Amino acid sequence: MLPHLERDLRQQLGAGKVASDPLDLYVFGKDAGLVRGESSLIAFPTSTEDVVTIARLAARHGVPVIPRGSGTGLAGGVVATGQALLMVTTRMNRIGEVDIENRMVWVQPGVINQDLSTFTAPLGLYFVPDPSSQSVCTIGGNVANNSGGLHCLAEGTTVNHVLAVEVVTADGEVVVLGSSSPDPIGLDLRGVMVGSEGTLGIVTDVLVKLTPNPPAVRTLLLAFGSVEDAAATVSGIIANGLVPGALEMMDRAMTQAVERFAHAGFPTEAEALLIAEVTGHPSAVDAEADLIRRVGRSHSATLIRVAVEESERKRIWLGRKSAFGAIAQMNPDYYLHDTVVPRTRLVEAIKQVYVIGKRHGIPMLNVFHAGDGNLHPLMTFDASQPGVLDRVHAAGKDLIEACVAVGGSLSGEHGIGLEKRDYMPLIFDDVGLDAQARVREAFDPEGRLNPGKILPEGSRCFDFGRPPPVGAWV
Repeated sequence: MLPHLERDLRQQLGAGKVASDPLDLYVFGKDAGLVRGESSLIAFPTSTEDVVTIARLAARHGVPVIPRGSGTGLAGGVVATGQALLMVTTRMNRIGEVDIENRMVWVQPGVINQDLSTFTAPLGLYFVPDPSSQSVCTIGGNVANNSGGLHCLAEGTTVNHVLAVEVVTADGEVVVLGSSSPDPIGLDLRGVMVGSEGTLGIVTDVLVKLTPNPPAVRTLLLAFGSVEDAAATVSGIIANGLVPGALEMMDRAMTQAVERFAHAGFPTEAEALLIAEVTGHPSAVDAEADLIRRVGRSHSATLIRVAVEESERKRIWLGRKSAFGAIAQMNPDYYLHDTVVPRTRLVEAIKQVYVIGKRHGIPMLNVFHAGDGNLHPLMTFDASQPGVLDRVHAAGKDLIEACVAVGGSLSGEHGIGLEKRDYMPLIFDDVGLDAQARVREAFDPEGRLNPGKILPEGSRCFDFGRPPPVGAWV
């Protein structure tokens, strides 16, 4: 199948848009996570028409298709589980004409997240979702995983900033889901597509909502003598009716690693740091910053600093975004996890993170979106050491189970992919899994788009023609 598909692709797309060299296949064989697959063939479309051609040829030859952006994902969402065509959309990087009045613009999926906000900055607009990989991740990948970011607490994740998506189906048909209307009628299929990790369709164009740059910003750095005091400050800020633009926390081990790497001016003796940011009218942000200071002092903050200059503010956020690169000083490999717990269970969950790390002999560093309870425990290790990967995977399993046990969820923004696929039954019962499988089946009846992701085997528990159990929702 693949040799014939490769021949047809080269004929219709041109040789420069197809790759099968062993080195190329190896490079594209994994994402930023731990799982490696074996790519069989790679296509690099530059337009919706190219994607249609690729989808139709793949369907004719019976070859599955895996959409992929920059490969910064951490859940194995773009890793091949068998012979498949990898469709890399990074060359689809056109930004359309910005509709300034309605604050929106069509962008192709290969546009780099940060490039979009840089492009719209002279117009006084920006794209809110800002993952730590913002400088390299693509809009298509953000849509696939419903990515969040450091400044999504008040404004919401990607799904809240996507108005419509142009999608190519598994059979090569082009459809548009959603619209520029602020309140379109009918089922929200746009919302279904965002976060579907390439299993329902191939996104070829995205109508994103742009947000005005705030007139004023206040960024605060607070240090604490305990993680408990920092977590209590987070809860206290929100309990006082303030939902900041960002509330980020780092523990001492992570702070020390970041400071050695980025020299952001963080106090390395603190057990926990809290970065808070409020945006809006100058008088409002001053009042909100005062509230954060009061709550911080009431929970024994040892340092409270408000960034005076824009350069200082940027240095603080550079430090936060350098967290994952900083741990390269400690070991050659790392595993970044992504789970969610209720804010009121943050301290309990963090203590479990340390216990699990000690149990498995894996260093654990913590940096997370504290405002919405999105944990990112980071394990650092040397994969060349015998048995260490087994211990890393065992620690990851324990982390997931511990977070679910306190009322949490599997992922806040990284997606399910291969990494958490087999843990889905911890959150969903048979009926819930079957309902999701039916949605997937409605979009892609033959299961040719990104097979083996999100849903574990056996999720489709009811067959067409056979009635479901009494009381089952279908």
